Amino acid sequence: MNPPCGRCNKPVYPTEKINCLDKYWHKGCFSCEVCKMALSMTNYKGFEKKPYCSMHYPKTSFTIVTDTPENLRLKQQSMLNSQALYKEEFEKNKGKGFSVVADTPEMQRLKKTQDQISNIKYHEEFEKSKIRSDAPPPENREEPPNSERCSQPAGQMRPAAIAPPGGGKCYQALYSYTAAEADEVSLQEGDLVLEVEPIDEGWVFGCNQRTGQRGMLPANYVRPV
Repeated sequence: MNPPCGRCNKPVYPTEKINCLDKYWHKGCFSCEVCKMALSMTNYKGFEKKPYCSMHYPKTSFTIVTDTPENLRLKQQSMLNSQALYKEEFEKNKGKGFSVVADTPEMQRLKKTQDQISNIKYHEEFEKSKIRSDAPPPENREEPPNSERCSQPAGQMRPAAIAPPGGGKCYQALYSYTAAEADEVSLQEGDLVLEVEPIDEGWVFGCNQRTGQRGMLPANYVRPV
């Protein structure tokens, strides 16, 4: 007869048998009574014929544990096990008390817009510092007002890139801009943009003379020449 397991009471076969604490155990059942961490013959601690890990071993009195390499290893293993339990609890509680933000295309678009706004602020501060420390500002310099910076309200769809009729004005790029979508135009500071036509608030359509690329670009990145 195969003896019963000390935890699940099912028969224990010789190939998976652990004999410890006057009982027989399946290898998978030989775990800590508190945190269920898998134990072995080298790292278990017995109390009242039940196995415990070093972290949850019942302490009947205050004892000083020597900080040996083995104890440090066991402590680190227990910490890793606690982190695994925390992650498991977090996954179980998803949707119960936490708000999980999905990485949707719209969220990615908003993140890119926020990065572009940060870029504009950086260039604006840089230009202001040059004006304060160098010669007087260049004539006809137009700084985009804060309320007209390239930003989109959350949830608002960007206009479709439809080329307007020809005959638009010529503009010059005030700042460098990296296209975020396939229908946008990348710019370098000083580029000339031809056939510029407004298509929606904050966006225009034009052709970069340097690259020959046609598409949409932020209106506050260019000025008429």
